[in-house]
Amino acid sequence: MADRAKHARWKRTVILTCAVLGSGAGVAMAQQQNAAAKDAAPSKDTAAQPAPTDTVAVYDGGLQAGWKDIGWAPRETPKGAPARLRMFNYGGWILYRPKLPGAYGALSFRFTAPESYGEFLDVRLDAPGAATFPHVRISPEFIVKKDREWAEVVVPMEVLNPRSEPFDRLVFRASKEVARDWVLFDKVALVPLSPDIAAARAAGGGRMGRGDGRESKMIIDCTAPSKPINPLIYGIALDGNKETTDTHQWKLGATIRRWGGNPTSRYNWKLGRAWNTGNDWYFRNVQLGFGADDFLESNRKNNVQSALTLPLLGWVAKDTTSVGFPVSEFGPQQAQDDTEPAGGNGVRRDGTPLVPGQPTTTSVQAPPEFIGEWVKSLKAARRGVNMYILDNEPALWSSTHRDVHPEPLTYDELLKRTIDYGSAVRKADPDAVIAGPAEWGWTNYFWSAADFAPGRPPYTDRRAHGDVPLLPWYLRELRDYEKKTGVRLLDVVDVHFYPQTNVGLGLEGATDPDTNARRIRSTRALWDPTYKDESWIAEPIQLIPRVKQWIAENYPGRGMSIGEYNFGAMKHMSGGLAQAEALGRFGQQGLTSAFFWQYPAENSPTFWAFRAYRDFDGKGGRFQDNGLATTAPEGTSLFASRDASGKKLTAVLLNFDPEQPAQAQLEFKGCGSLNTVRVMGYSGAPGGFTEQATGTKAEQALSQRLPPYSITVLDLTVK
Repeated sequence: MADRAKHARWKRTVILTCAVLGSGAGVAMAQQQNAAAKDAAPSKDTAAQPAPTDTVAVYDGGLQAGWKDIGWAPRETPKGAPARLRMFNYGGWILYRPKLPGAYGALSFRFTAPESYGEFLDVRLDAPGAATFPHVRISPEFIVKKDREWAEVVVPMEVLNPRSEPFDRLVFRASKEVARDWVLFDKVALVPLSPDIAAARAAGGGRMGRGDGRESKMIIDCTAPSKPINPLIYGIALDGNKETTDTHQWKLGATIRRWGGNPTSRYNWKLGRAWNTGNDWYFRNVQLGFGADDFLESNRKNNVQSALTLPLLGWVAKDTTSVGFPVSEFGPQQAQDDTEPAGGNGVRRDGTPLVPGQPTTTSVQAPPEFIGEWVKSLKAARRGVNMYILDNEPALWSSTHRDVHPEPLTYDELLKRTIDYGSAVRKADPDAVIAGPAEWGWTNYFWSAADFAPGRPPYTDRRAHGDVPLLPWYLRELRDYEKKTGVRLLDVVDVHFYPQTNVGLGLEGATDPDTNARRIRSTRALWDPTYKDESWIAEPIQLIPRVKQWIAENYPGRGMSIGEYNFGAMKHMSGGLAQAEALGRFGQQGLTSAFFWQYPAENSPTFWAFRAYRDFDGKGGRFQDNGLATTAPEGTSLFASRDASGKKLTAVLLNFDPEQPAQAQLEFKGCGSLNTVRVMGYSGAPGGFTEQATGTKAEQALSQRLPPYSITVLDLTVK
């Protein structure tokens, strides 16, 4: 629908609004950061792409036209058959073509040799004159497929010819002494980059790097107590624009889906398909192509659980046509939607905010009883709601829904609405899981919206409440309420998290090297007490440990959920690696649930980051249910899990270096003896994970190469 065309901007609007609120001494810094963000143009990925060219066949059942055989190893080249070489005494084979045209992505070929030869083959380019080319040992990293005895090899030109110099011959040589058995070669060709590799390069990945890479000692410790991983950490959110069209969201392996976002604060369940878009789209009531019942039914059909945001704002859309600041009443505005009736953004052309009219312009009252009736009907219909969330980012109501709630939220109003509406929910469904307060981020973990309201002295609301940060105060008050009444109104503490370091949101976000590295580092704000946030916040956030400590001190027994998060650049490997890192940390840190905003683009690196944990092989291969203690060096991450029997282990290994591989030296401490090992790797290609050659295996150790910018899954059994 035309009047909903820009709903995808919901969260971008929210983040910019939030950052302007600031936090204490960081207010000015926040404003500067966001002014810079608005002015800065996204940087393009400047990775050089090889010039396209056609495949040049060299040997395919015989030497191809224009090529000469000038090797020195004893050999036979029967017509219509593979070449046969005896490569003893460091024997070699040179294929030569003068004035070789074109630029190429890789050298590809097939070969088969006795297993006893091991890694013996050296390949390089050559040319007359002083040019020198690297000697490349054909190790498992270059073997893309094994078909019985044949190995298919692809060696990128970035490895063979890093300086892009002219060459006119290919040299195959034994790098060590081998026996006199035949070595067979066929399908030798110079090829352009495959579409998958080209796509991976465009996504910032797809590079092999040189050699084994830096040694990275890692430990999976099965002697330490394992921790259960809640499957609800693999959650996603509703995308209102695409709910009726997208299907790939069901292929992610997501376990739960959240009905949330700014408009859900104004959803009228009795009308079924009506909400108000707030300041995301001119405060307009709209007709949806779906409703909450449709959302819940889609989840049921796809075996996904449901989290449902309940309006606490007190007003919901009265119809599907009204607007909050109609031009006919308020006059021309700074920006307006001319869809009939024409509505504006509530700001005069000189930048002065308009005083809202009556809430009844767009809305009807939605008291606690209205919401309790909805919950009761859902329970009676067995709609299967796993979690009820008490509204969405209430500290922003005076911005996102200023037409009906112009006054900034206070400590007391947040508590009163939680008690009033939470009580209605608990009465309607005594077994409900209730989550809140669903606040947007850093400032509103500590202060109310009233603490930063224009025209008021700062921090007065917090000081009036013992100078206690908002979230601990809120938890303590709900604990005392339960002690007094016996009614539990909060089961899960829900907060939202968005990096404030200008790394983007969703598809947006620069992908220059500095931003990529910062995007990945920003995940440390979730858990690392030593990481100083690289934004206007400028101090350690350590979100999960911090909130868990507040829970332990003020209302023990509550779970923790991150109701929204996103690291931007979802089509780039930096976004995919940040996502894979976050999912690993969510399990490691014991979250109750987490919901990506909204869901990844199909076959993007962020899509495959989910699949690393949920379906890495397309056959249901997944991260197991019990997390294991791990250690990994800087520049890498390791997350490990095992099933209830302890015999099946799954690990996810991340290499954050965009250029250099890492050689993971994995120790399995107290896990048993390695039995079977399957390696699945991903570096940005849209086809996702592919099976990789297994590294060197020992009884309780594994040496495995991790390509640059890669996600590697180890699917293991032990005995």
